[in-house]
Amino acid sequence: MIMDSEILPQAGAIAEVAARIADAPDIAALAACAAEARQVAIALQHESAGSALVTRVLSRLNDAVATRVLVLLALRFRLPPARWCWLGLGSEGRLEQTLATDQDNGLVFSASDDGEARQLRELFLPFARAANQALAECGFSLCDGEVMAGNPRWCLSQSEWLENFAAWVRTPEPEALLNAAIFFDFRPLAGDAGLSAELRRALSELTRGNEIFLRMMTVNALAASPPLGRLRDFVTEAEAGGTIDLKKFGSRIFVDAARILALGTGIAETATAPRLRRVALEGEMTPADAEAAVHAFHALQDIRLAGQTGGGLAGQAPANHVDPERLNEFDRRILLEALRQARKLQQKLKTRFHLET
Repeated sequence: MIMDSEILPQAGAIAEVAARIADAPDIAALAACAAEARQVAIALQHESAGSALVTRVLSRLNDAVATRVLVLLALRFRLPPARWCWLGLGSEGRLEQTLATDQDNGLVFSASDDGEARQLRELFLPFARAANQALAECGFSLCDGEVMAGNPRWCLSQSEWLENFAAWVRTPEPEALLNAAIFFDFRPLAGDAGLSAELRRALSELTRGNEIFLRMMTVNALAASPPLGRLRDFVTEAEAGGTIDLKKFGSRIFVDAARILALGTGIAETATAPRLRRVALEGEMTPADAEAAVHAFHALQDIRLAGQTGGGLAGQAPANHVDPERLNEFDRRILLEALRQARKLQQKLKTRFHLET
């Protein structure tokens, strides 16, 4: 007889944690559940489940924690009778959370005009701030950049969100491009998902085929290049103890490229691997190149997770840093090839948007 655990590692533990999250009576109980979810992710990583599964399971369990937080808090606050939706942003929006993550979220609500939007925002903000604090108690640290629903800048009516989106696309200055990289990976977590779907459709209309905006996004993305050397395999950061930041100079390259190509073709997907596969179907790259990029992205995520879970692949201090010299020969070769794929993907972007090579 085939057991569930033979098909999906930690299947029983995942189901048990999910059930406890759904029944959690208060924030303290949810904090304990969130800690259990992280332990499940660590166990999956130690069982070599692969980063695609580990990050997706962890992200879904984190989703459940956030949703339960919002349900519990909605009972304590007198929320207005307006449509609203809590948005997950960044890695949460992409279902790619690792163990080193903070909060990136926003809130969208419906309002008939600017005056009603101001009134509703004042009613939603105490709820949103309480949710941000509760999530922090559950282990999701507050965002240093204050990209959170409790910030009035990111607790907006649907019209206000659309005004921001349009401004960022039409005037792609550095701050606008940074905002686009964070906010355009949004995904609904709780409330009326229809609001999120309407935002996504409107955003697609703004970005599909918008060569000027996409070119500027590409220029911004190319600022982070793979740390590959000419005389030696890797270029490391001396100030970081001879390590490589695999988030900034590794996985981010694939995330950025997938986002740019997806926005350009109107693809609604937010996760990196599905985006790459979808853009291949749209003819933006060959299926073989897309699969190579997907495998390289997952390999980098595997190495990041191994460091975060104490897998012994690296002896780095910061959670996303790895010392190539501490990798075994096999993992070092994988890292090298994954970064070469990152360089190839960036070359694809340069060619696509007619940038100097």
